[in-house]
Amino acid sequence: MDSIETQGAERILDVGCGNNKVEGAVGLDNNPKTSADVIHDLGDVPYPFTDSEFDHVVSRHVIEHVPDVIAFVEELYRVTRNGGTIEILTPHYTNADWANDPTHRNHFNSYSFNTFVSGRQVFDFYTDVRLRPVLATVSLANLWRAIGIEFLVNLDEKSPRFRFIRKFWEQYLSYIIRGKELRFIFIVDK
Repeated sequence: MDSIETQGAERILDVGCGNNKVEGAVGLDNNPKTSADVIHDLGDVPYPFTDSEFDHVVSRHVIEHVPDVIAFVEELYRVTRNGGTIEILTPHYTNADWANDPTHRNHFNSYSFNTFVSGRQVFDFYTDVRLRPVLATVSLANLWRAIGIEFLVNLDEKSPRFRFIRKFWEQYLSYIIRGKELRFIFIVDK
């Protein structure tokens, strides 16, 4: 999956870049054996960047490893300018491969980031960070994609009136028709 389109000389931060850093991005990782430009423990906040320094922040398969999810998202928010975007990719909590990596700490579903979305928080006192969702999709195994289940699960991206399909899948079917990867894109509102 490609990242959202960026234009001109936008500043991009790739958090937890590993060896697959987004082209043109500043890479941040805690492992010196990676392609990172800045070596920093992702559990140690604040990160070594100024407020609102980046236009687009990408975090691919990192958030499931961090010790404090809320502190992590708050840092991504802090370093992203108002109106900038944050893109997060992470395994779905039913992904059978999740347990293969003993460094995974956190599980996520389609609604895990509602804490950061106005009007959707279960507990509005966890954080003051507010993100505006642009995209929230889930990928499924090839069999379920081939027979159209992935399309149905993501129909709410085309129209909110189909949100019940994703909710039904998450609550009743996701342990049979397992999710693979979640992709979220948010606009930062400061």
